[in-house]
Amino acid sequence: MKTVTLYTDGACSGNPGPGGWAAILLYNGHERELSGGESGTTNNRMELTAVIRGLGALKQPCIVDLYSDSKYVIDALEKGWAVGWRRRGWKKADKKPALNSDLWAELLDLCEQHTLQFHWVKGHAENPYNNRCDELAVQEWQKLKG
Repeated sequence: MKTVTLYTDGACSGNPGPGGWAAILLYNGHERELSGGESGTTNNRMELTAVIRGLGALKQPCIVDLYSDSKYVIDALEKGWAVGWRRRGWKKADKKPALNSDLWAELLDLCEQHTLQFHWVKGHAENPYNNRCDELAVQEWQKLKG
């Protein structure tokens, strides 16, 4: 299986508000940038969308090194929270509804096609790919703010 590196980020102006997402795929010396936005959304939805769009761009099962500054995304995947939410009918351990279940369902399906390794990175720090994702995501919500 190919090993791909995926950097993702989401950004929002207001929460909810106009939002943007970005993903950068790195493989064998090649780099592909993806980005987009939504007019009325949340930061967490944009973080999830970035990972979904990045994984969705892969044409075959891969080993994916996922880098994100979102504890929400990394912890829910790495610690198995999202799988538990799905198993309980999209309820958290405290019986409250899990937010963003539509996106989590899509993301968990994609995770089953690939082998993921999770890496949390500090946002707005020294990582050039994370910073580039942030820049692209911000540009996307700025387009929507008008």
